[in-house]
Amino acid sequence: METIRLEFQPEIKEKILKLLSSFSSDELKIVEEDIFSDPNFEENKKKLDVAYAKIKNGTAKFYTLEEVDAMLEETISKYEN
Repeated sequence: METIRLEFQPEIKEKILKLLSSFSSDELKIVEEDIFSDPNFEENKKKLDVAYAKIKNGTAKFYTLEEVDAMLEETISKYEN
C-alpha cells in the first residue's frame, strides 16, 4: 500500500469520507492523525521548550557555518577508517 496525506478544510471532511468509503478495506485504509498521535510528541516538545528558553535568555550557543563544517569534518574523519 501507499500512503498520502491530505489537508483540507473541516467543512469538506464528510464529503471526502463519503467518497473514500466507496472503496473496500482491502483497497483503502483511513488513518486519522493529529499532532498528538506522534509517540515522541511530548519528548520533542520538551526539547524544543528547553532550546527556546536558552535562546530567549541568551544562554544558547550558536555556531557559524564554518564552525559547523569544521566539526562535521572532524567527526567524519574519525569514522572514515
